[in-house]
Amino acid sequence: MVDLKGQYLRVKSEIDAAIMQCLESTSFINGPAVQSFQKNLESYLGVQHVIPCANGTDALQIAMMALGLKPGDEVIVPAFTYVATVEVIALLGLNPVMVDVDPNTFNLTDEIVERAITAHTRAIVPVHLFGQSTNMEPIMKVTEKYNLSIIEDNAQSIGATYTFTDDRCVKTGAIGDIGCTSFYPSKNLGAYGDGGAICTNNQELANKLRMIANHGQSEKYYHRYIGVNSRLDAIQAAILDIKLKYLDEYATTRQKVAAYYDEAFAEIELLQIPVREPNSTHVFHQYTLIVGEGLRDKLKNFLHERGIPTMIYYPLPLNEQEAFKGRGRKVGDLLITKELCQSVLSLPIHTEMNEEQLSYIADNVREFFQKMV
Repeated sequence: MVDLKGQYLRVKSEIDAAIMQCLESTSFINGPAVQSFQKNLESYLGVQHVIPCANGTDALQIAMMALGLKPGDEVIVPAFTYVATVEVIALLGLNPVMVDVDPNTFNLTDEIVERAITAHTRAIVPVHLFGQSTNMEPIMKVTEKYNLSIIEDNAQSIGATYTFTDDRCVKTGAIGDIGCTSFYPSKNLGAYGDGGAICTNNQELANKLRMIANHGQSEKYYHRYIGVNSRLDAIQAAILDIKLKYLDEYATTRQKVAAYYDEAFAEIELLQIPVREPNSTHVFHQYTLIVGEGLRDKLKNFLHERGIPTMIYYPLPLNEQEAFKGRGRKVGDLLITKELCQSVLSLPIHTEMNEEQLSYIADNVREFFQKMV
């Protein structure tokens, strides 16, 4: 699904030099490499403050801690997403409110959010799933109406751009009160280990986020808040600083792969290709199809037999996971989420794919459906 070795070899000399510079400096925690990456990521995202941290899950937890959410407060989150988004809500004693998603984009909508709001709601977590932005402007109108905070889960869509109706263009992660991202190796901007970052344009929040990520310290040995120990190490920061220069190039390559798939599958009635939001670019962290008539697992097995990897993101709604039974609440029957869990299939998409690989994958997908006719 991801060719990290091939991607590394393209920038090997730069990466190796950056790692050696860290080793020679022996500044392994914070230091120049982390500060450089922080500043460059702030510039790229167009955001005033970036707080690097240990991973994307920590980023979400620290964000909720900084907003002062208290046990019993409700946080609205899609049921169709990775577990980390809901996991941190439960860890902090908050109540996850799991809601359905749009059947085409797999993201939240303002109508879905507003139906889930109660007197206990304090925040929502739009997940920019698979590489494109949630339609944020109408959601922001809802949160302003009810005085709610927005924490963007931007782990899968770093580099995507959202366009407001007044033609303002803003990078995902820089739209809400706080944005959170992950640098897990398979992400579009991936480290060679764990890593994450928190973004905000609010100076007061930024100060609090920095303190909470560093044991709640206002200065060394003086602790204003209960905090955590969550830092991006210097070697990972140095690697990310190099790869950040290529992030838009990586996105363009992924978009070309997606366009190839789109054309190859356009005439297959039992496949729904990814739907693009008109007001968001798509950086294609995943290329996810909806497979009709209950054929998803058969297609997956067919491709596996021919050496083609696929993944199911995600096979079970979060509200049905054993860990979350009896926790929080769900809104409605979540029928769309259930259907997606039974029908989505993601094909390989990464920066090192070539025409031969794409042709082989597309030919086999087409062959499968020809046999189904």
